[in-house]
Amino acid sequence: MVGFLRLRGVLVLGLVLLLTMFWMPVALALTPIELSDLSYEDCPPSLADGAVVSGSMQSANCFIVTGKARNDSGRMVVNADIFGRIYDANHNNVLPNRTRLGAIDEVPPGVSEFELQIMVPASQPLPLQLEQFKASGFTGRVRR
Repeated sequence: MVGFLRLRGVLVLGLVLLLTMFWMPVALALTPIELSDLSYEDCPPSLADGAVVSGSMQSANCFIVTGKARNDSGRMVVNADIFGRIYDANHNNVLPNRTRLGAIDEVPPGVSEFELQIMVPASQPLPLQLEQFKASGFTGRVRR
């Protein structure tokens, strides 16, 4: 009798495990995106007029950071967060409390171009130095 109950328990457990494999949601892992060929330029006047640093009334310079994003995953990556450090001419951190600088909505497989708008306090001496830039996103839709 004990053997029968043990066998029955193992079969029920096996059946439950088999069925839940088909009902479990797909896990989405972060996919790294390599960023290269970084440069920046002044924003067009329509974006730059009246620019201030977020959270303050300090005047700011508006820049568009451009570069290439390399997606080796073979799948579309979405909601890729961009991380990096931006330093001024004296190697002072321009955005000391932020390493996440923005996002790329979609990164197709292969190499594509991206751009990112940033606001830098007008008191920071130029040129800017763009360092340690990278991105990571998901290969499926993620709610934001």
